[in-house]
Amino acid sequence: MSVSAKVASRLLAITIFSATALFPPVLGSVTRNPPSAEVAAQLDAAKVQASDLARDADEMTALLRNDSSWQSHADTLNRIAKHVNNMGKILEQLQSERDQASPWQQQAIDRMVPLLKEIANNTTAAIEHLNKNQLRPVSGDYKNYLQQNADTSHELADMISAFEKYGRTRAKLEELQDKIEAPTH
Repeated sequence: MSVSAKVASRLLAITIFSATALFPPVLGSVTRNPPSAEVAAQLDAAKVQASDLARDADEMTALLRNDSSWQSHADTLNRIAKHVNNMGKILEQLQSERDQASPWQQQAIDRMVPLLKEIANNTTAAIEHLNKNQLRPVSGDYKNYLQQNADTSHELADMISAFEKYGRTRAKLEELQDKIEAPTH
């Protein structure tokens, strides 16, 4: 092995050790509790729905800047409500599988709950407002509901993506750790 390969190998081991020492206890515990494949699949589905939800929430706020009809608002709100309902079904499935999930998957599930509740409440309030104010859909708190939905939808999508990326990174780290700890003959 060349000197540069030895240095690179030693730096990799130091980097891996340093990275594992820096993780928070729940996310970086040394004990292995493998992620559930079923939960991972549901988190992937949640990631897609959350991205779609964020995109539609942005479209909804764009309608505020245009002189759009109440029907355009209603159509977009209906798409958002559909995403929220789909996310609710996914979250229900995730909660039923929570006990089989790894700690980081459990944490992702737990963090989804309040965000999705907030989005559902704001969507319901926006729909109720629109039903009562078709002639002036952007009056009152309507803008706030829509902006809060956009912000929270992005927070939800980013959070799920971060956990998914964490899961991939952790799997790679564990694979490298196994190589380092593998007995040499």
